Amino acid sequence: MMNILMLSCKKATELIEKRLVIKLSIIEKIQLKMHTAVCSQCSAYEKQSEIIENSIAEIHQPTKEKLKLSSERKEQILKQLEK
Repeated sequence: MMNILMLSCKKATELIEKRLVIKLSIIEKIQLKMHTAVCSQCSAYEKQSEIIENSIAEIHQPTKEKLKLSSERKEQILKQLEK
């Protein structure tokens, strides 16, 4: 049973990226939650992935004119990724 629930870091990062494209199954959500609860590297990767995705979404909002990130915002993003 534990083999089914526990993921490798490789599989965890695949699920982190997969959920940006499609909805994860209940089992995948549980597996990912359990893995990131005990793996600090994958937890950090998950947070960094969310920061990057949110930043990209900000830039590509269709209602706004072409945006450029200010130097200040770039620094904020880099600081968040370092955590």
